Amino acid sequence: MIRPATARLSLIIFVLPALAIYLGFAVLPLMTSIFMSLFDTKSGSTFIGLDNYFYLFTQPVVSARFWNALFNNFKYFAIHVIVEVPIGLLLAAMLTSGVLRRSEGVYRTLLFIPAMLSVVIVGFIWRLIINPLWGIVGFPLLGNQFTALPTISLMGVWQYFGIPMVFLYSALIAVPNDVVEAARIDGAGPWQIFWGIKFPLIVPQFGLIVILTFIWTFNGFDLIFALNGSAPGPNYSTDILGTLFYRTFFGSSGQLADLDLGATVATVIFTLMLCVTAAYFWLVQRRLKAHAA
Repeated sequence: MIRPATARLSLIIFVLPALAIYLGFAVLPLMTSIFMSLFDTKSGSTFIGLDNYFYLFTQPVVSARFWNALFNNFKYFAIHVIVEVPIGLLLAAMLTSGVLRRSEGVYRTLLFIPAMLSVVIVGFIWRLIINPLWGIVGFPLLGNQFTALPTISLMGVWQYFGIPMVFLYSALIAVPNDVVEAARIDGAGPWQIFWGIKFPLIVPQFGLIVILTFIWTFNGFDLIFALNGSAPGPNYSTDILGTLFYRTFFGSSGQLADLDLGATVATVIFTLMLCVTAAYFWLVQRRLKAHAA
């Protein structure tokens, strides 16, 4: 029998490498960004408090770029939720309906393959497909400020619809068979069984999918960068918080690098995601406590 002291020591030994990596590559950069946002490192690390934040929110040119990127980010998020989640639900329902039977595993794998592709490959393929010279679309979708962001968003939907599909598929196969069989005996059809029994049982999964999509889209950068590079698209129409941070921190497209302001943008992104995620889990815990009572 393993002694408690030995078990604790073994646990610490196994946890330490992962903890060290997490602290070094996640917590330390985050703390450094927050620290830099409160200082003016250009003049010898002078503490300036919230001056960088006031500059970001009030300076006419900088604030206009920030609010535009934030608004674009919400549009980017909304398109993913509105299009991606229903597609995932539809495919999950088809996979669990029994129609595909023996081919279910094959289709499930094929549908999830886009989520495993490199963003660079996805961007390159879609640029060829929608190229107005030799592609299937004769209109420059990425060159128009009204179509550029929706086009990139739909590319992201195509790549990542497999993730909500897997979440909802797992929830659907966990629905008790006896409940479904009882409804079928009572004369309920497939449509009634799905919307009347299965769907209400998987509703909690939608909240998790939405919050994960929010985190992913507000961390978004890679697909837009793969398609447009560091340029923010026509008239800043594809500029989101991730690309704004990159351009501000590293300097690009005629914009000089500003480490302090870039760290401020990064801190704002983190704070926004933290507040939304905390609000979501607070609501979930509140509902669980109300249900338990």
